[in-house]
Amino acid sequence: MLPIGPLMIEHRLIERMIALLRKEVDGIERGKDIHAGFLDTAIDFIRTYVDRGHHGKEEEILYRELEKKPLSVDHRRILGEILEEHRQSRTTVTELAEAKVKFFNGDRGSLSRIISAVRFLVELYPRHIDKEDRHFFLPCMAYFSREEKEAMLAREHEFDGNLFHRLYNEQVAREEARYSGLPATPDFPQ
Repeated sequence: MLPIGPLMIEHRLIERMIALLRKEVDGIERGKDIHAGFLDTAIDFIRTYVDRGHHGKEEEILYRELEKKPLSVDHRRILGEILEEHRQSRTTVTELAEAKVKFFNGDRGSLSRIISAVRFLVELYPRHIDKEDRHFFLPCMAYFSREEKEAMLAREHEFDGNLFHRLYNEQVAREEARYSGLPATPDFPQ
């Protein structure tokens, strides 16, 4: 399997969550109540599965290795766009989480921010995934030798295995910090 294989498989799950977010925002715009539990799940999914896991593998493994290669002008441009879209997603999810809290604390004006943030995400991700799957991932494999591809795939598997431990180590460290008043100090290697 190529190192882009697991990333493309992950795209399918991301597409499923984005479809659910689209249904949620369509309902909100038709006057249905916001399903706070679903928004919490979606925010966590994007922050954890998409950003920490999926984007983490892309940025820390594949894209880091691509940065070392003599990319074509077009591939370098697309890589820049992809990284900017990752940044935009992080910012938008933070805005969504903040607007959700404000809304459920009584600020009904935050509803438009919730709708805007969700709409941005449901428009961004299909284009973003199409760009990676159809216009970037496969052509970029030509920059790597068979051995480099195998090494990246092994690092992705290791990344996935360590992510679970890293996330929960950070969670415990945050809780310890909350109780002690000291800064959080995770002990899992970053």
